[in-house]
Amino acid sequence: MRIRVDPEKCQGHNRCKAVAPELFVLDRFGNVSAAGDGRVPPGFEEKARLAVANCPEMAGYFAGHIAERRGSTASSSTISTRTACCGCC
Repeated sequence: MRIRVDPEKCQGHNRCKAVAPELFVLDRFGNVSAAGDGRVPPGFEEKARLAVANCPEMAGYFAGHIAERRGSTASSSTISTRTACCGCC
């Protein structure tokens, strides 16, 4: 599993970093990118899913799953189980 952040969508809310600080790094402007090559270490999969789900800009995604974030009609086995962070959307 690899995590990615779309730099054009990231607005620096840092919710992902708050949930999974081991998986993300901040640039000097407060925007997030995946730590290292984005590989999620064993045992951090759930934190990675929560971090992606907490992004209000939907900037985080798992490599190989970009189509689902852009509205593709992917098979049900690859559809994200994204949940709203606060119920506003």
